Amino acid sequence: MNPIRIGTRNSPLAMWQAVEVQKKIKDLGFKAEIIPITSLGDKNLTQPLYQMDIIGVFTRDLDVALLNNQIDIAVHSLKDVPTLLPEGILLSAVLERDYEADVLVRNPKKNQKAGSYTNLYLGTGSLRRRAFWKSKYPEVTFGNIRGNVQTRLSKLDSEGFDGTIFSLAGIKRLGLPLDYEMLDFIIPAPAQGVVGITSLEKNKELTELLKMINHIDTQICVNIERDFLNMIEGGCTAPIGAFAKIKNNLVHFKAGIVSLEGTKKVLLEESFPIVESSTKGKKLALKAKRLGAEEIIREIKAYRE
Repeated sequence: MNPIRIGTRNSPLAMWQAVEVQKKIKDLGFKAEIIPITSLGDKNLTQPLYQMDIIGVFTRDLDVALLNNQIDIAVHSLKDVPTLLPEGILLSAVLERDYEADVLVRNPKKNQKAGSYTNLYLGTGSLRRRAFWKSKYPEVTFGNIRGNVQTRLSKLDSEGFDGTIFSLAGIKRLGLPLDYEMLDFIIPAPAQGVVGITSLEKNKELTELLKMINHIDTQICVNIERDFLNMIEGGCTAPIGAFAKIKNNLVHFKAGIVSLEGTKKVLLEESFPIVESSTKGKKLALKAKRLGAEEIIREIKAYRE
């Protein structure tokens, strides 16, 4: 077999993820090479993601490379991957989730008290992080901040932010010696902290190989989270969090959707047997809609039109 061509974005974090997948493939006795591809989301660092109005802004170029046979597999931060994949492409495997949380990294040049979350000027391009923060601490101002981890850290000082919000997985994977504070009032994005691998449906032999590096428990959890997102979102970029974990043969699930200003929210928390997991994401989304999520989605759509 020829070396398996691994497509990835070319940021340091994306390259770390691709190397992890490469190691696992090589451990199975196969050759693999990494092919970096620049995505649209990496080319445009000035416009907020929620204003770009493009589904899969970080994944589309890798999808095209797959379909054009430039690469054999694509490695993604799974939270960036749309719940509906292009025809002919499937999610073949996920690696074990390591860290799901969001964390605050403060500007070290500003004298701030740890644990104080009001009257801050924060940089983030995430509607979810903004909305969950505002629902808990309304007295906050947000500015847009984009780019890889290193770029955002440099903008802390150059743009005068008090802090910015990261996925803990990114900080840990890059081994950055940063002080951070856990933000347990923000529910993670669906599939946050998970490395996902896509490939072509027609490549059956490769699909079977990738099953050997797939982490089953993580797959069960992200399927629930992504089913919830797919059923509730309705094609709208909305502040939705969803996180599932397996413990003692039960799936423990929490999710929420918050209005843009943080004034309205629907939160869910439920535990259930693993055998119910295949349909649970959609059922919980329907429950959230009955509790008011649909109204929040309508307001967000109306605001953005």
